[in-house]
Amino acid sequence: MNTEAEIFFEKARKWNEEFYLLREIILENKLLVEDFKWMHPCYTFEGKNIVLIHGFKEYCALLFYKGVLLKDPDNILIQQTKNVQSARQLRFINSKEITEVKSLITNYIKEAVDIEKSGLIVELKTVKDYPIPDEFNKVLDDDDEFKKAFYSLTPGRQKGYLFYFSQAKQSKTREARIEKYYNKILEVKGLDD
Repeated sequence: MNTEAEIFFEKARKWNEEFYLLREIILENKLLVEDFKWMHPCYTFEGKNIVLIHGFKEYCALLFYKGVLLKDPDNILIQQTKNVQSARQLRFINSKEITEVKSLITNYIKEAVDIEKSGLIVELKTVKDYPIPDEFNKVLDDDDEFKKAFYSLTPGRQKGYLFYFSQAKQSKTREARIEKYYNKILEVKGLDD
C-alpha cells in the first residue's frame, strides 16, 4: 500500500468509510498497484492509470481514466463535465450504495484493466476540433506577435483558451475575455498559469 494514499485515507473526514470500502474493492484486483497522483489514491496497471478515488461535497467517486471505452449497459457512468473527453465516474453518496453495486464495480475495474492490456486509446479532440471565435480570429489576424505567442502554447493550453472564449454567448463577453487574457497569452501562459 502506498504511504501517501494511506495518509489520504487516514485524514479523510468526509467519505472516510466509503473511501476505505472503495479501496478494498479495487485492491481485490491483484493486478493493480496503489499509487498517489493529483492528491488522490490512484490505481495503476503496469504504470498506466486505471481508476482514481476522489470525493466532493455531494458525493465520492471512482474515476475511470478511459471510462468512455467501458461498456455501460445500465448507463451509470457519468461524464464529470462536458469538457472531459475520456474519464467517467461512478458516484456514491454512502457505503450502502457502494456495497449494492460491488460486483458491478469489480467488473468495471476488470474491464478497465482489459482495455489497458489491449492497448486501446481514446481519440481526443485536437486543437483543430475547437472553434475559433470570430473575435479571437480578428485579434490573431491583426497582431502577429500575439498570434505567434498563441501558437507557441501547448495544444492543451490552446484548447483551454479556445473553449473558454467560445463558451461566452455574447460577442461583448468574448471580447472581454480575450482582452483579460491578452497579456497572459503574450507571456505564453495558460489560463491557470
